Amino acid sequence: MKYCAFLRGVNVRGTNMKMEEVCEVFRKAGMADIVSVLASGNIIFSSDMEAEMLKQLLEKAMADHFSYEAFLFIRSREETETILTENPYEKNENLHSYVFIGNPGTEEVLITAFENAVKAPEEAARIVNGNFYWQVPKGNTLGSSFGKILGKKSLKERFTSRNISTFEKILKKF
Repeated sequence: MKYCAFLRGVNVRGTNMKMEEVCEVFRKAGMADIVSVLASGNIIFSSDMEAEMLKQLLEKAMADHFSYEAFLFIRSREETETILTENPYEKNENLHSYVFIGNPGTEEVLITAFENAVKAPEEAARIVNGNFYWQVPKGNTLGSSFGKILGKKSLKERFTSRNISTFEKILKKF
């Protein structure tokens, strides 16, 4: 089965890794057909294992190799396609659209945080089939009240986020 691993915290805040080296870690862990997409930690690969087993195996392999606390989230090709096609927001040159990939139930934590945040004009969030989508004016992602949740240490093992354009690039590589 084809999967994409979405790694959290790669090439930000001092956690620097070359995607070629990350692919080698995946190869040594028994994955096949490995391709990286962008330097933000998106690895497409094949495996006969179930997603939950892959998560445990690959987090340990990454942690052992890079000596850091690794968090990653596995989605099948079909799940990745669905995430993109169910994006509730139209493309808009003034706005960024993000999707948060995480553990089950995290979307409810995120929507509660969003509802309690001060919002910029046109900033919006929705849950669609268990996936949390966020739209924010360009240039305001990390400066927004809700954007500050992206770096919360208490949530680091629960989710990662990607711009919707990253999903488009990932699906082209599948």
